[in-house]
Amino acid sequence: MLYMGTSGFSYDDWVGHFYPPGLPKREWLVYYAREFSTCEVNSTYYAIPRPSNLKAMAEKTGDDFQFVIKANKEMTHQREDNAEVFRNFCQVLEPMIDTGKFGCVLAQFPYSFRPDEQNREYLRLFRERVGELPVVVEFRNAGWVSDSVFDWLRELDMGFCCVDEPHLPNLMPPVAEVTSSIGYVRFHGRNAARWWRHEHAYERYDYTYSAEELSEWLTRIKDLDETAEKTFVFANNHWQAQAVNTIRQLRLMLD
Repeated sequence: MLYMGTSGFSYDDWVGHFYPPGLPKREWLVYYAREFSTCEVNSTYYAIPRPSNLKAMAEKTGDDFQFVIKANKEMTHQREDNAEVFRNFCQVLEPMIDTGKFGCVLAQFPYSFRPDEQNREYLRLFRERVGELPVVVEFRNAGWVSDSVFDWLRELDMGFCCVDEPHLPNLMPPVAEVTSSIGYVRFHGRNAARWWRHEHAYERYDYTYSAEELSEWLTRIKDLDETAEKTFVFANNHWQAQAVNTIRQLRLMLD
């Protein structure tokens, strides 16, 4: 089962590029879900919402729609004295799980999160604290790319997030692996000039993919989809709805 969508949907700069001018914000998700089958909820990285918020989001989408919920920053970037954060986060997910629209948790770790024993132990703790919830891990440091790490993730039943991003030293290469029942790909764009040097966060993801660049992933995505029970493909080059066009292109090319 292949689900394709974007990393987030609530961007003011999408008005006129994707959302019609004048469309109320409360209708944005309804409009989005008419075209896409899944969405990453990235706002949970910054703050844990009320359960009623996620329930309301689920009610605005069709029966087959899937949400991926990003782990809170205290779970991935701060990583200290956060047991209560884990409990609150898992509890918030319950209404969305009850609707059958919960895809998985995305745990995105920072570049500074390196493959040492302390961080491996934290990943074991992460798995323990979220129980049986499906989890996909996104590494930003290429040191995690090895067969032994992939095998270890399989033992933990944690998915591996495949990424397309700038070809810079020590960033993750375009590796396609399945380490759980979930396949996962994120397209961040290849804006090498702004990846480390930018004034605003969106500048890192200001990038338009060419058809040739996207074609590099067609066989990989098909292989992931054949191996995993569910495969999620998200575009995160979100500035001015470039992510929308990325998924539209990929969809056509895969068809």
